[in-house]
Amino acid sequence: MFLTDEGYTDDDLNSPLSPGGSSLIGSRSVQEREELAYSILASLPRSSLAVLQARIAPLLKVDIVGLLPPEIALHVFSYLPYQSLLTCTAVSRKWRALADDQSLWKTLCLSRKWEWRTPLQAFQLASDSCPGHAPPNEGDWDDEGMGDEEDSSDDDMQPDDSGFASTSMSMDVDPPLPSSSASAVLPIGSPPRQVRSSRTRHSAPSVLQSAAAAFHLKPDYKLLHQTHVRLRNRFTAGSYTLSNLQTRGAPNSHTNTIYCLQLYTYPETGTQVLFTGSKDRTIREWDLSTGSVIRVLEGVHESSVLSICVHRGVLASASSDRCVVLWDLATNQPIKVIKDHEDSVLCVRFDDRRLVSCSKDRTVRTYLFPDLTRQHVLSAHRAAVNAVAISNNCIVSVSGDRSLRVWDADTGALLRTFENHHRRGIASVDFRHPYVLSGSSDKHVRLVDVTTLQGWSTSPSADNKPPGVAELGSGVVCEACGSNASAGGASQPPPRRRAHEDLVRSVALGSEFVVSGSYDFTVKVWDRQTGALVADLAGGHTGRIFCVGSDYTKIVSCGEDQRICIWDFSHGVDTSFIKL
Repeated sequence: MFLTDEGYTDDDLNSPLSPGGSSLIGSRSVQEREELAYSILASLPRSSLAVLQARIAPLLKVDIVGLLPPEIALHVFSYLPYQSLLTCTAVSRKWRALADDQSLWKTLCLSRKWEWRTPLQAFQLASDSCPGHAPPNEGDWDDEGMGDEEDSSDDDMQPDDSGFASTSMSMDVDPPLPSSSASAVLPIGSPPRQVRSSRTRHSAPSVLQSAAAAFHLKPDYKLLHQTHVRLRNRFTAGSYTLSNLQTRGAPNSHTNTIYCLQLYTYPETGTQVLFTGSKDRTIREWDLSTGSVIRVLEGVHESSVLSICVHRGVLASASSDRCVVLWDLATNQPIKVIKDHEDSVLCVRFDDRRLVSCSKDRTVRTYLFPDLTRQHVLSAHRAAVNAVAISNNCIVSVSGDRSLRVWDADTGALLRTFENHHRRGIASVDFRHPYVLSGSSDKHVRLVDVTTLQGWSTSPSADNKPPGVAELGSGVVCEACGSNASAGGASQPPPRRRAHEDLVRSVALGSEFVVSGSYDFTVKVWDRQTGALVADLAGGHTGRIFCVGSDYTKIVSCGEDQRICIWDFSHGVDTSFIKL
């Protein structure tokens, strides 16, 4: 019999490092195992540690979002901006599936009021924009669409270039009602990087899409969002094609100054057209895909057509013959002729409830549908009322007396007066409650929130702010940056601005950008939030610009040269599925 050798054993089952010893390791506490692992790692060379680190790293990564139920994971992703969602698609297949979910992109699109066109509209272009104004023939320097301003001691500008009537309509900010003046503004860029075109008509890809490319049965909201972002980048980069829908002397075109325009989309078909009104006493409808005139409304006005407004198959026109005429587009016949003003009617706007007109006779008149019963005569202005706008049951009027007034559309009560809102007569206005955008013969554009009095102006210095602004609120609104002078904090450098060099004849307010057209032959685009100049579009006109309009893909302008210029930012991009 052998005696036991207590100093040696051939049984390694009890060794902590043997396979059978795992139960022994497992029986130890976590802290003991940590100490054991550390002691083993400390004995290894660095090359071995590097190998172990690469093997251990995946064990330390846990996809917490991937472990969540899909509904909760989507809720987490719903708080991310679109840039982060695009980054998430590169993390893993599961994250990509979550980040590409249509519900997330639909929410992002709806927050910006970006809508997918229905299949019914897929073969034609949809869009709604603003009106504008245009010029007289050679040798005729009069602009009938604007009235005289109140007497002023300022003599640094032409006395006859005070305020005027702006014609524009809403497109992308408010609901589909043609709220008074300008339409949705598009972004553009500076310095402009244009692509010149020799075409004499507009041929944007969004209009001339083939049926196969245009027909999208199932909404793809990620595609919709990315296309809108691409168009916005086009605006900020100034990448556009310039074409003319009409030039002076073209066949079947206007024979005189074009004073107003409006982009309009027929709700039944989604077809986009352009309406224009002229000194030749006619209103023309243009097919944007072919550049041809579809119809001519004439024989009623006895003088220049100064303003138009189109909504739900009805067109309202205002003229220097003191009349407002409503036309049924289904029959091409006038529905009603209103002749209550005592002088030229400079601007007309209407929505589902009422029609509003303003005149050189210094009054604003309102009428109620369906019978156009007389409602109110608003007569607080001291000079010609050049433009009006409707939004959210409020009416805004601007005048050559340099004031901007806000009225209750139901009661006719004057809610607020902005005296000396500009240094000269105010020529144009656009209104998306609570924001009011105005252009003036003082060469500046100004945006203000009528509820908070915050905003900005293209005026180069806060010292030039109208004195009446400080009286309207607890703080003084700085025109340069829109900040309240009573608020603390360090001042920020003002954004880059280069104002127009002459009267601002037409303005349009969009969700991100502001568009203005001027007697200085240029169209300018401004950042809505800061007032910084985004783009300066020149070279399209050789005379004063009287009107501007826009949608998500283009800007339309008319000028003294009788051109209808289309600045298209969607060239080469399929926009057939975008509801304009």
